[in-house]
Amino acid sequence: MKTNAADDNPHKRRSWLKRLLTTLKREPKNQDQLKILLRKAKDQHVLSSEMLGMLERMLQISDIQVREVMVPKGQLVVVEKGKPLNELLPLIIESGHSRFPVIDTTRDHVIGILLAKDLLAYCFDKDPITFEVTDIMRPANFTAQSKRLDILLHEFRLKHNHMAIVLDEYGHVAGLITIEDILEQVVGDIEDEYDIDDEEDQIKKMNDASYIIKATTTIDEFNTYFKENINDEDVETVGGWVLKSFTHLPKRGESIKIGPWRFKVLNCDNRRIYLLEMRPVKFKRKEE
Repeated sequence: MKTNAADDNPHKRRSWLKRLLTTLKREPKNQDQLKILLRKAKDQHVLSSEMLGMLERMLQISDIQVREVMVPKGQLVVVEKGKPLNELLPLIIESGHSRFPVIDTTRDHVIGILLAKDLLAYCFDKDPITFEVTDIMRPANFTAQSKRLDILLHEFRLKHNHMAIVLDEYGHVAGLITIEDILEQVVGDIEDEYDIDDEEDQIKKMNDASYIIKATTTIDEFNTYFKENINDEDVETVGGWVLKSFTHLPKRGESIKIGPWRFKVLNCDNRRIYLLEMRPVKFKRKEE
């Protein structure tokens, strides 16, 4: 009876993990040596390119700080204390989020977290006057901008948290980070057709007089590049400034006119804007 040649080869029957351990016979002294061994494992077809990329990104999260991946304060969708239910529901439905920071008087003072599912009991309440968001909000979890992602991920797992409010060195709210934001650093981002290749390039001029702008571009950078004089104390980034004009979290393809410019959302998810297209508005002359 014929037998498959692979069945006679014990190496073919080993799992990819055992073959990887065989490749890593020499104990690495540091991360750089470990990466070299992992790439060698990929060259020997022990690991796929996708798995190698994921393992390398897992190693890199220990070098990434919260401030690098958080959602900036200007892009947060928040719930105000004292708002009636009929005003909160449209905001929550439109955003698609499951958790919302609850603020008192300003975005610098987060007093708790609202879970969308906790509103279900009130949706069919015949007496909505009894609703008060502070009665059902959960305690907020806070973290520092400078904390490493691997440490925060460990804290999320230990405390069973999914979200943390990010504070700057003065104790003011700087943004928000979720466990999904950290996991995206491991899984990797989906490349977009409009992605700016150079990571240092926040603004890119296109051939048709339009511009591709990263939402994380600061207002100061925008003002310097375009010789504008935008001054908004509530937001620090272009993404936050555009989001404030929308008054809701826009979907991909939505556009809005702000002054002499029209901004179109090129890339976003249900938490933030990533990329914008900006082009000058063509004004029509009034007929005399």
